[in-house]
Amino acid sequence: MTAEPTILVGVWNRNRVENATFEGGWMIGRLDDAGLDLGIWESNFKRFVEVGRVVLLRSGPNSGSIAVITQIIDHNRAMIEGPTTGVPRQSFPFKHITLTPLRVTIPRAIGSGALKKVLEKEGTAAKWESSAWATKRAAIEKRRTVNDFASFKVMLAKKQRTDVVRKAVAKAKKA
Repeated sequence: MTAEPTILVGVWNRNRVENATFEGGWMIGRLDDAGLDLGIWESNFKRFVEVGRVVLLRSGPNSGSIAVITQIIDHNRAMIEGPTTGVPRQSFPFKHITLTPLRVTIPRAIGSGALKKVLEKEGTAAKWESSAWATKRAAIEKRRTVNDFASFKVMLAKKQRTDVVRKAVAKAKKA
């Protein structure tokens, strides 16, 4: 009668599993009866630099726009383009972009027209605009551009709302 394989949680080290306890699981390894590691991985990282990854630009004239990685140049830079958002094809450093969870399936070095068709077909811009991340960015930007009088009106509306809630709670406590 053979025993069930032992499951260890640890880190990958020279093709073997070291016993360790880490929350979040760096790597799950199974040892068979002979003690050989079968190497089943569980990664903590979900967003990778890859062709087709939708990115958010953090600097430059198109800051705040989304684009797609069309080609990886080296470990510091990638070619990006956003034909639906007005971002021209250009080399861009990784330190000035943020990877988003969105991804489109495209071949490396795809042309502008074909990329635009793929983005429109998959509705990437609409997916981005409906995401919580984009919604929060839009709200922050709107708050940032509000003038003094508009912020005063917002403050008055908040006071009125608080007063209505306070009166409703007091009425509910009495009853």
